[in-house]
Parts: sequence; C-alpha cells; structure tokens
Amino acid sequence: MNELTTSTAAPLATTSAAADLARFEQLVTEHKVPNTRRAYAQDWNAFVAYCEGAGLNHDTAPAVAAWLGHLAFSGTTWATVARRLAGVRAVYTARGVEDHTRHQAVRIALDSARKRLTVATRNERSPLLVADIRAMLATIGECPRGRRDRALLLLGFAMGARRSELVALDVADLTFEARGVAVTIRRSKTDQAGAGRVVAVPMGKDAATCPVRALRAWLTSATITNGPIFRGVDRHGNVAAERLSDKAVALVVKDYAARAGLDAERVAGHSLRAGLVTSAALAGVDVATIQRTTGHASAAMVKRYTRIADAWAGGSAAGSLL
Repeated sequence: MNELTTSTAAPLATTSAAADLARFEQLVTEHKVPNTRRAYAQDWNAFVAYCEGAGLNHDTAPAVAAWLGHLAFSGTTWATVARRLAGVRAVYTARGVEDHTRHQAVRIALDSARKRLTVATRNERSPLLVADIRAMLATIGECPRGRRDRALLLLGFAMGARRSELVALDVADLTFEARGVAVTIRRSKTDQAGAGRVVAVPMGKDAATCPVRALRAWLTSATITNGPIFRGVDRHGNVAAERLSDKAVALVVKDYAARAGLDAERVAGHSLRAGLVTSAALAGVDVATIQRTTGHASAAMVKRYTRIADAWAGGSAAGSLL
C-alpha cells in the first residue's frame, strides 16, 4: 500500500467530479431504483472527497487502491467497503471511461481489505425469529400507530421484504382472498426492469400474529382505500397522506426490539427479511420456496441466512451430554 500511496501524486483530474456524478445520474435514472442511485452517488462523493483531501486524481487506479486502504483501517465493515467500491465502479461505467476498480493494484488492495475485515463481520445484523416477533408484538398498543406498526412488522416478516419494497406498496398492489393476500412487488433491487413479482401471504394460524388480519385492521381503521399502505402517523393519531421512508422501517424495528428487551443495536429493518429466511429454514422449508418468497437472485444468497438452521440440522457433538 505504501508504494501505491507514494506514486499517486498525479495531477487532479481536469473534469469536474460534480459533472461526472451528474452524467452518471442521468444515464442510470431509468436503470436503477432510487435507493440504489442515492447510494451510488454517496459512494462516489465519498471517494472524490477522499481524493481531494489527499491530493489524488480520482481517475487513477492508485487513488482507488489508496482509498480502499483508508477504508480498511477506518473501522468500516467489509460490506460497506464492497458496496462503496460498487458505487465507484458504477460511475466509471456510466461515464464510459476506464474502470480503475478492475486494476490489479486495486484487486490486491481489495483482497487485503477483505482479509482484514473478514466477510463474516461482527457488525452483521441479527435476524428476528418468530419468538422475537411475538415478543415485539406484545409491546404494541391499540392505537393508530400501533396498528400500523403491527401490520408493518408482520407483513415485512411474512414476505421477507426489503425495506424499500415494503414502503413502496400501494393498496392497488393487494389482492385479498379467503386464504390470504397476494402482494405485488412492482420493482425491487434484483428486478431493475420492473417486471414485478407476486408474493402470497397466507392467513396466520394465530389471530394475534396473522399478517393478513393485521393489514386489514390497519387499512380499515386508517380508512386507507388507495395510495400508499404504510404512512406516517403523528402523536395525535392523524394519518398522513405520504408514505413512510425506508429508514422509518428500521426505526420501527429498533423501537419495538428495545421495548421487548432485545439488543436494538444488533437489529435493523433488514432483520425482518433475514429472520423470515432463518425461521423458514429452521422449520424445514426448502431453499427454492424461500427464494420464491423473498425474491433473492440466487440460492447462494439465501444460504447466507440459513447458517443457524444448518448448524442445528447437523446436530451437536455435545448432544444431551450436558
């Protein structure tokens, strides 16, 4: 890394970083979902800011490699390093210039960062299992916000939905029937073309934890007949017309996790999705069925979350010795 950092005294690029970003955003407006565009823009801005502070040319491989080294030693998780590099790569690609993230020097720096941070990061969010969900629901009161949050937690868990998918749902995306509700996800992270997919959410065995009943109760009490399903609710119980942000989902999850005595620092909005996958695997549901529900692009991605179930399935050497 020292050789790289000492050889990066190239003059700063003559093209404006802001212009690069504007060109990138124009090219991908229809190709990427808003959350992805925002994340990539933030990644690019962070990279350029580092280069400007270090006096490096952001259009060189040594600058990318030096930045990776900086991230690896600044307490950043491996997942964040990989995502930030993807954002920089996206801008290079959209601009039609050389992709410096593919350079051998960058690959060496990336491999070193991976080894230092490890893929199985300690900061990985914990999945919320069925028992956790039940404990969280027990803390929810019968008020407008409570009915909304109960529906949000249960539907988010039952669908294994991403935060962005959950808050993007409209009433028009729901088809209620005797056996449950069919939910149409118009667009998602792995469906950039917007082909859409339908997730079947069956009626729950227990009325207290049934996602379909909770969803109906929320829509009925809030008199929501069209538009966004999940909306803001003020302290007086007034329901807003605007939909919740994806960040609000994480706040709701953390709030009720804390109330239930769980470690709120270890959970986030994604914990609902990870929890559904892990719980389903523990119950013996096959990977293909889980993947069909969650919309994961590959079985390998699903198996990342089934490690707890796999550990129990193989038994324990301790068995009943203790």
